[in-house]
Amino acid sequence: MHYTLRQLEVFLATAHFENVTQAATSLSMSQSAASSALQDLEQRFSIQLFDRAGKRLQLNELGKSLRPRAEALMAQARELEQGLSLHSEIGEIKVGATLTIGNYLAVSIMAAFMKLHQGAKVSLTVENTAAIASRVRNFELDVGLIEGELQEASLEVIPWRADELVLFCSPSHPFAQYRELSDEQLLQAQWIVREAGSGTRQAFDRAMHGLLPQLQLRLELQHTEAIKRAVEANLGIGCLSALTLQEAFARGSLVELRAPSRDWTRNFYFILHKQKYRSAGIQSWLSLCQQHST
Repeated sequence: MHYTLRQLEVFLATAHFENVTQAATSLSMSQSAASSALQDLEQRFSIQLFDRAGKRLQLNELGKSLRPRAEALMAQARELEQGLSLHSEIGEIKVGATLTIGNYLAVSIMAAFMKLHQGAKVSLTVENTAAIASRVRNFELDVGLIEGELQEASLEVIPWRADELVLFCSPSHPFAQYRELSDEQLLQAQWIVREAGSGTRQAFDRAMHGLLPQLQLRLELQHTEAIKRAVEANLGIGCLSALTLQEAFARGSLVELRAPSRDWTRNFYFILHKQKYRSAGIQSWLSLCQQHST
């Protein structure tokens, strides 16, 4: 074999950081050793994997085409090493989740996963759909759990479970007295909604098709709790996943509203890079998620 796993590690770390010094630090190597490993790899095959602009290294087209296969090969090598270590066949998996899923579903799945696989580790990143998709695309995450719909050639999007958005207001809001809201009332409302790029906002915009340009969007916030607090303060009405509102409805701090003329259903999805190696840890994680789908 004319390359080493260490050379591939340096290649992938450099692709991630776009800087050899940072890549070396992440691998606990000296900068000169990392540079030498990358140079040896390129010279061995008479290729160039990066375009160099000062201290920044950007993957060229050849580097971009080889990166997914190198990522898959390194994932298999890590899994083999874990299996040989006599400690745990499942090592670390890196999971990304959107805010609703991360705050209301992922933690219980993490607990079940770590109970099933003693010694395993799960790192959880919580961001909006666009950010999670970007991290999966760049191999920074093994799997993403998202609320928004995606169509990307490099990503496999797998339906997971159903969800429903719910409208809500404070008990003192004028709409609290109505059993159902008409389209005219939806247009009269001051809205407090999630930011663009989030799955919740995507589903809200779809549900409001035909009305969206005329809606009065008073606030766009990144966090569900901030939206709930703003609605409790009677700054407007909101729209979030039913998962996030159960406790507030039970204690009466928020009131559910209904607008049956609109479709508030949506799905949650798994996303994985199509060329990502599906380790035993990833397969086990997906299986546990399916068990928690109701």
